[in-house]
Amino acid sequence: MELPMITDGFSYLAVLMAISAFIVFAEQKTKAKLFEYLPAIVIIYFVVMLLSTVGLWQKSESVTATYKTLKSDLLPAMIFLMLLNADMREIVKLGKKMLLTFLLASTSIAIGFIGMFTLFHSSFAPNAWKAFAALTGSWMGGTGNMVAIQGALDLPDAALGYTLLIDSIDYAIWVMILLALVPFAKRFNAWSKADTSVIDKVGERLALKDAARSPMDFASLFLLLGSALLVSALSQYMAALLPTTDFLTKTTWVVIIATLAGMFFAMTPLAKRSGASELANIMLYLIVALIASRANFAELTEAPLYILAGFVIIAIHAAIMILFAKLFRLDLFSLGVASLANIGGVASAPILASAYSKALIPIGVLMAMMGYILGTFGGLMVGKILEMIAA
Repeated sequence: MELPMITDGFSYLAVLMAISAFIVFAEQKTKAKLFEYLPAIVIIYFVVMLLSTVGLWQKSESVTATYKTLKSDLLPAMIFLMLLNADMREIVKLGKKMLLTFLLASTSIAIGFIGMFTLFHSSFAPNAWKAFAALTGSWMGGTGNMVAIQGALDLPDAALGYTLLIDSIDYAIWVMILLALVPFAKRFNAWSKADTSVIDKVGERLALKDAARSPMDFASLFLLLGSALLVSALSQYMAALLPTTDFLTKTTWVVIIATLAGMFFAMTPLAKRSGASELANIMLYLIVALIASRANFAELTEAPLYILAGFVIIAIHAAIMILFAKLFRLDLFSLGVASLANIGGVASAPILASAYSKALIPIGVLMAMMGYILGTFGGLMVGKILEMIAA
């Protein structure tokens, strides 16, 4: 006997939230091997996508309205909360060398995307540039940036599956390579003639500042949630008043306004309230589940080609990083953490940093925060170039 399809928006939302919550809880509380290879957000996408493929819910008026309303309202709120920890004043204190290393990583990733797409664009579907623009946002910042660009460029929900496949498979192998290189740091630094004396001092200063953040409480969570939803409403209101083009749509303006608001409020007392990252992640997981609910496994016909493209991008990125390491005497720690702060974000950059020294973990976190700031703008800029190549 076939199960009845879900047709009302509330039941549809309840199922998506329950699936997301269960998978995140399982990742945090169990030691399942699966989570070592696939993060919860990727599993959420493909589990919900599977349920969409078998037709658990119907694209009724109620379900469609719930999808559109939640996605458009949660996206700017998530971006705002995600950026509250990205205080530009602290990022600047990392010092010239680390900032330049991070920018080198971001630039080389952008060049990797442009180089790869120049070589292979004829093998992809006409609008594939949008998927790679979203992946650029992820690999310069994080999954939140990817979702922001997906909304800004109106990338079809099914196409996001390709970016998540690359983001999980190619990224996982790159993380393993960078961790495997840790024991060779001294040899690499001797080859590049790098000076690492500044790094330890920066790490110690950041660790002391992080310890001063206030504990999470009900009032802080409520304040952060209310502020994020207000920013979401204002972003959409202001975006409706601004001029648009084929590339700079209303949704793109919403993303830009929310990003600028997050960067500004990161320098105010609101940023000292704990809980912003937790709320942002809840919204992110729900947005990813919403996107997956409109996708279908039958549409992922070019997955191997996309995965290969991801490795080409990483190869170009790594080659440029190694070349500049020799030219500017960069150390392996800064190179590796800058790379993962871009490609892996706040989830993996601190892990690599801790493999060198526990005192260096805050550097990984702060670099990843910088990626959140640059990821959306960088992804949109690369996307415009890819669109020109595809034309």
